[in-house]
Amino acid sequence: MTTTLTTREDINLDAVLRVAWKNDTVAISDKALQRIAECRASFLKLIESDPPPVIYGVTTAMGELASRKLERDERDRHARIKAFAAATSFGEKLPERVVRAIVLARLTNFIEGNAATTPRIAQAVAAMLDGGPMPAVPSQGQGGAGEILALYPLFATLTAGLELEVKERGSLINGSPCAAALVADAALAARRRVAMAHKVFALSIEAFRAPLEHYDAALDGLWGDEHEAAALRGLRQFLVGAGDGRRNYQAPVSYRIVPRVLGHAHRALAGAEQAATVSLASISDNPVYIPPDEAHPLGRCISTGGYHNAMATPALDDLAAIWADLCLLCDRHASKLLNGKVSLLPDLLMTGRHWADSDGHGNVGYVPMAITGYLEQAKLAAQRTFIPGTESAGAGQDDVATTAFFAWTKEATAGRCLDAAMAMLAMIASQALHVTERTAPPALQDFVADIRKIVPPVDVDRVLGPDLAKLAEWFTGQVFEV
Repeated sequence: MTTTLTTREDINLDAVLRVAWKNDTVAISDKALQRIAECRASFLKLIESDPPPVIYGVTTAMGELASRKLERDERDRHARIKAFAAATSFGEKLPERVVRAIVLARLTNFIEGNAATTPRIAQAVAAMLDGGPMPAVPSQGQGGAGEILALYPLFATLTAGLELEVKERGSLINGSPCAAALVADAALAARRRVAMAHKVFALSIEAFRAPLEHYDAALDGLWGDEHEAAALRGLRQFLVGAGDGRRNYQAPVSYRIVPRVLGHAHRALAGAEQAATVSLASISDNPVYIPPDEAHPLGRCISTGGYHNAMATPALDDLAAIWADLCLLCDRHASKLLNGKVSLLPDLLMTGRHWADSDGHGNVGYVPMAITGYLEQAKLAAQRTFIPGTESAGAGQDDVATTAFFAWTKEATAGRCLDAAMAMLAMIASQALHVTERTAPPALQDFVADIRKIVPPVDVDRVLGPDLAKLAEWFTGQVFEV
């Protein structure tokens, strides 16, 4: 399939899903190519004005030499410099889907002429999405003021094969396509992770026989929050046909607040989706070309801080924080299910049918300890991300670093911790249904069957770690499955 781009609004979350996750190719429409060419022609006339305007990296040098004016005969030589000294980051690579998302987001500056480049550059960037392997882009060591430490290696091969003209090198390596791609990737994953959380907590609610009144439809209006209402609806859809014999008094706090906490997961997801939607369509080039209007017949080119995305990181931090909170609920639910005095479930759930250690614990009883480990990892990853300074800048221009790479890495870590915690809670809930010879509500029966294919019910002592690892991997696979 091919995704065709005509305006920057065409670069959105759905486009990231198709192009980055599902490997669609990209084509730039004839209308967009014409607009790019027209803006390029106007821009060239602008820089030939007398006196020429001050345009960073075009009529001036770059970086700390920005105050030095370039003579006309220097501009082309300056543009053709194949300098990749900034490609110094290394370490674990970003997933290929994220790199594809960055390339797609890079086209936002080009598609309506704001990069003031030739159409061939825009087409060359789009061609990177034709199905070949993507360049390696490190996720670590990204401490620059903008995103050039990632964008230099991303576009190194492309620029090596082209004779760049004025402004084109800067338009490839400046702006904030990485932040847009990172928050978009996290938002797409969060949609599925939140959906999975509904299933897991509904299964735990059923295993515990928590009163269904805690999730009553009347609460949708009483609480008055659209995100909490969405969480309540999400739980109820999996509890249709729930079993009887439920306790006639309230469940522990960790069960009653599930819709409130899941409601905040919906809220964090909505924030990430909004940040991604705005960021993907945002013109972030520096300098940015503003096409001609009545007051400026040749257009304008102005220097900006668009390369610093200030909304992506808080959105990623909010997701990481709710993943940690949901890990805590998994921990509490697992412990309550295994405490027969609280859950009213038989001790067989903890000990297995015929075995136990000297403390009366079977291996199922130790699973919450593993959940606690992942909970603590998630909490560490969910620490708020603050804007760092760049100590190496000295008296130079680049005195503040961008933050999206740090935040995305932490969010991804917290998310995978939640996958593991949910997998273990789901296994314990499945075991509770098994030992009490109950079936799950109809909407959860396939889910329970999938869990038991990977971690069969425990009737005799066995090593559970390898099976739980496979189940956690399966949960993460459900999040990122195309």
